[in-house]
Amino acid sequence: MNPKELTVVEHMEELRSRLFVTAIFFVLALFIGFFTAEPIIQFIQYSEEAENLTLNAFKVTDPLTVYLQVTFIVAAVVTSPILLYQLWSFITPGLHETERKATLKYIPYSFFLFIGGIAFSYFVLFPFVMKFMMGLSQDLEIQQTIGINEYFSFLFKLLIPFGFLFQLPVVTMFLSRIGLLSPILMVKFRKYSYFVLLVISVLLAPPDFVSNVIIAIPLFLLYEISIMISRIGYRKYEIAEAKRIKEQEERERELKVEELLTEQRRQIEEMQK
Repeated sequence: MNPKELTVVEHMEELRSRLFVTAIFFVLALFIGFFTAEPIIQFIQYSEEAENLTLNAFKVTDPLTVYLQVTFIVAAVVTSPILLYQLWSFITPGLHETERKATLKYIPYSFFLFIGGIAFSYFVLFPFVMKFMMGLSQDLEIQQTIGINEYFSFLFKLLIPFGFLFQLPVVTMFLSRIGLLSPILMVKFRKYSYFVLLVISVLLAPPDFVSNVIIAIPLFLLYEISIMISRIGYRKYEIAEAKRIKEQEERERELKVEELLTEQRRQIEEMQK
């Protein structure tokens, strides 16, 4: 049966099977996370931002909670290429052959951009946030007693969103490649997009102008890069669409010729009777 002709139930069954495969890989990745969680936690604990801090456990289960958080995040990152591939396999039956081959290449880019977003957040954003918070505590003469669970939870709330924000070029390329997004539309809504990105930088960064600018500028550059990528993807879409239309017109002409030949043969046979 043609994949495009699958019923809704069959689509749901296919999606469930692909998610099941992803879940199996996630369980296997948990073992990787289990063995790498301890060195990652120690690396963060002895980093420049935390070396002058005493991280406390306010609950008996706090160390275990942190350990499991890191384990699950590592497993999720390791499994993300598998999840992207399964989602790609699920939606590609609705794409043309050239689009299927092109979009498959986006999976490695998406993974590395996610890692790049996490790295940017950890090495650029997080130090500014900690510097601001520690400076504010000193100004207010507040002695901070920081829990290790709260420290890592706060860190992850900064890292994970930027991992997804750095997916913007890949998402833009994909949507442009299948014709759902055009560079003209992105340019038209540029000022609104800048405003949204500025709001995001204000929400994620400390409430001071310098930090907001430092965080906003990479996001603006990311949007401009996405526009350039969209131009490339949309141009390829237009070429592929023109080729598809041309092939469809040729098939229609061939069908008309075959119909005319069939009609002529039928008329000749009737005349011979």
